[in-house]
Amino acid sequence: MEDVIPEKSLELAGFRDRTVLSLESRRAAEIATLIENAGGRALVAPATREVPAAEKDDVSRFVTALLASNIDYVIFLTGVGTRALAKAAEAFCTREQLISSLQNLKVLARGPKPAAVLREFGLPITWNVPEPNTWREILHVLDENAVDLHGRLVAIQEHGVVSTDLLEGLVERGAEIMTVHTYDWALPEDLKPLKDAIYATIAGRVHIVLFTAAVQVHHLMQVADELNSRDALIATLRKVKVASIGPMTSQALSEYGIKPTMEPSHPKMGFLVREAAELP
Repeated sequence: MEDVIPEKSLELAGFRDRTVLSLESRRAAEIATLIENAGGRALVAPATREVPAAEKDDVSRFVTALLASNIDYVIFLTGVGTRALAKAAEAFCTREQLISSLQNLKVLARGPKPAAVLREFGLPITWNVPEPNTWREILHVLDENAVDLHGRLVAIQEHGVVSTDLLEGLVERGAEIMTVHTYDWALPEDLKPLKDAIYATIAGRVHIVLFTAAVQVHHLMQVADELNSRDALIATLRKVKVASIGPMTSQALSEYGIKPTMEPSHPKMGFLVREAAELP
């Protein structure tokens, strides 16, 4: 994968046997290995679970508009969502029809993960958004290329949370919006690892906390609320080392008055672990 740092380079720094908490779900085993290779004690407590979106009409509306050539631009925000959208669209058209119709549009990919899936499908990418791949970079790319959005229909492959700032920015530029929601973020079915991690953090047994998505922050606080431990957890996170994958996650932390100790030089998991290992 593009963000995995070789073990040898990780050994140049080290967590020095400190306990490192990660809330990663999809790549839990991978991040645990990276932490341990960097000299840390990995405590991985998944904070999220992907579930199919409750609203099923989004994909139907998208495919209908796409096949009728009513969509002008499509923005793909995540690799997982791009793949899920293609799979869900099979209930309404063939994969060949989907790809053929998308080839006639201007397509924007928010970074390498959706871009990789689009390349698998053989779709040309008109604009690829640079790091740190936030809504700001998306709007900057569109502005920099003088893209006229007035009266144009822009379809957005949404991820687990609504991209409010992006939607507002597009509307301000005159676009009409169609969101396509394919999956939501839910709490894990088994909350015990997350609850244990909260208690361990408050008790001072965690030295560094890694956040790889904004939704992890909100879910962590939701579970801490259920334990009547939110204030204690926030107070602790203001004292320990907190590493955030990028601006969107840092913004989520700031909503609880938590300032990250660091963000990596690239918003990728391998860089996050390597550079967090260099914290004093």
